[in-house]
Amino acid sequence: MDQQQRIQNVHRNGGTGETSYSANSSVQKKVILITRPIVEEAILNMLSNLYGNNTISAATSKPRKTTIGITELGCSSGPNALSVVSRTLEMIYNKHCESGIVMPEILVFLNDLPSNDFNTLFKDVGNFCDDLRRTKGDDSGPCFAAGMPGTFYGRLFPSDTLHFVHSSYSLHWLSQKDFKIFLECRSEELVEGGRMVLTLVARSSSEDPTSKECCSFWELLSMSAHDMVLQGAIEEENLNLFNFPNYFPSPEEVKCIINGEGSFTINQLETFHVSWDCSDPKGDESVTNKLRSAYYMANVFRAVSEPLLANHFGEEIMDLLYDRFRERMAEYATKEKTEFTTLVISMTKGHKLPISEV
Repeated sequence: MDQQQRIQNVHRNGGTGETSYSANSSVQKKVILITRPIVEEAILNMLSNLYGNNTISAATSKPRKTTIGITELGCSSGPNALSVVSRTLEMIYNKHCESGIVMPEILVFLNDLPSNDFNTLFKDVGNFCDDLRRTKGDDSGPCFAAGMPGTFYGRLFPSDTLHFVHSSYSLHWLSQKDFKIFLECRSEELVEGGRMVLTLVARSSSEDPTSKECCSFWELLSMSAHDMVLQGAIEEENLNLFNFPNYFPSPEEVKCIINGEGSFTINQLETFHVSWDCSDPKGDESVTNKLRSAYYMANVFRAVSEPLLANHFGEEIMDLLYDRFRERMAEYATKEKTEFTTLVISMTKGHKLPISEV
């Protein structure tokens, strides 16, 4: 499988079943809640940049017509897909009610790879639009939602289309070069003064990119696959050919690449930790609870990794593989910390500077 084929298989489990991403995304939900104040600051600042002090209010004879473009990159499906979009629309609505400015037309673009479960997503979008009309009525202004299939390591939108870009736990780097390309593409698509908030799994320090902090769960999955080799369920040569396209950057690396690309100003860059199973680290430490947590954690990782593994090894061994993964997870959880280091970056698009001026 070449790199482009591998990229197309980096998506989550669709549907709403026991191993679906929809049913196993509470960690991502917690991360969205933690980063909510940063997102809200970015939205308010975006609105301020958009309107400034010269906007014509609804009380004047000729209000200015405005269009606001927002996108969720790597939206997947399920309860988290529209949560940030919903909050963004609510803040835009409140801002316009307070100021008397005419509500803009809002374009909402939901992006993920073509293999994403867009059928489930579009059902949620329909319900979302119905709720919006029911709660806000005509005062909410026109809102147009559309799916945008494709990799975000390339252009997705026309120039100067977007005012706010959000992505949470979806930006898996294949290399530092890929992240630079990502920034260049978003720079073309965002208007001047547009805002972007990215949240991704990272590591705290710049030292070892293969440390336990960021790679232990993938190491456990690799060990589980090797157990399957010993059982004869997977050929060793096939295992050796497998590669998961993932990289966890340090804050220093992120700052270096953003400043080197030159299109964005960093407003905030913070790290925090979240437990693999979304639990309180000071909570129940009993064996029973750890086994329960291991079961949940295994489903969480299955929801985000199974499509890629099933494509390479075959769907028929997935239950056995993740059963073994759950056992290894339980063993690991009794000895080590089980938490993600998460990095959130809030940026503003500004005039691009030569690298020498950064």
